Amino acid sequence: MPPPRAIDPRPSSQSSVQGEGSTYAGTRALVTGAAGFIGSRLVRRLRALGAEVHAVSRRPPAVASAGEVWHRADLRAPAATGELLGAVRPDVVFHLAGEVNGAREGGLVLPTLESNLLGTVNLLTHAAALPGARVILCGSSEEPRPSNEQSPPPSPYAMAKWAATGYAQLFHRLWDVPVTVLRPTMVYGPGQRDTRKLVPYLALCLLRGEEPRLSSGSKPADWVYVDDVVDAFVLAGQSEKATGQVLDVGTGILTSVRETVELLFRISGTSLRPRFGVIADRPLDVAQAADVGPAADVLGWQASVGLEEGLRRTLAWYGEHR
Repeated sequence: MPPPRAIDPRPSSQSSVQGEGSTYAGTRALVTGAAGFIGSRLVRRLRALGAEVHAVSRRPPAVASAGEVWHRADLRAPAATGELLGAVRPDVVFHLAGEVNGAREGGLVLPTLESNLLGTVNLLTHAAALPGARVILCGSSEEPRPSNEQSPPPSPYAMAKWAATGYAQLFHRLWDVPVTVLRPTMVYGPGQRDTRKLVPYLALCLLRGEEPRLSSGSKPADWVYVDDVVDAFVLAGQSEKATGQVLDVGTGILTSVRETVELLFRISGTSLRPRFGVIADRPLDVAQAADVGPAADVLGWQASVGLEEGLRRTLAWYGEHR
């Protein structure tokens, strides 16, 4: 396992603009998990690029923005999935829906299996009946990969995602479904509301004047800004070369949780101190650095927002939207 590396020194004062040269005009795009962290930003980006955007959620917003058509659907149900794809008949499907929880609890086995594996298989099955429909799946960096030395999945979530990737490759091999799997590493940024995740938890603690309770912070992580991740999905949705590929999406730079926490605290200027070691480390955690070469070769993509700049933007967003 490679040692943790220092914070990315590359300056970055602007959001990544990769994908803006692409046009989705005349493209009918279906985004599942569209109310989620990555999905909501992908919907806005696709709309800005001219796509006809169909957004899917079990809990659609009460008021939709212009240019979006929202659908309520539970992809765990085969009939509902078939009805959705048959009605929309998308040119490209971005599948981000699922149960996102990396805890090591036995109670997560069935929920993650149903949402992340069965939901994906249902979608692939019905997408196979739509000639030419491209499918872009969101995988997990905790799947066994060369860059994590093929470490076995450490959680029910990662296990279900690994199986879903296997099925995606099967659908491509046997039935020529044009599917691509993107595996983001540790995604963070404005709009992330899940307080089980480190950055939202820290930001809210800082705003409330509370000292966060943390593990040892020794885990190395590859932190990737959400808009960079959206760029990768946008590019994959139009890439013939990406068909059948499984690509990491990250920076390739490892920064420990402790270093990341301390950087965020320095940015905030707080006098509070994080309380490391109060919570036990999660079992089986390993470094999840991205192999950035394949995404660069296949998509022409690389992350452009450095960690310090990304954390500054993120903390400012929480301050505005608290």
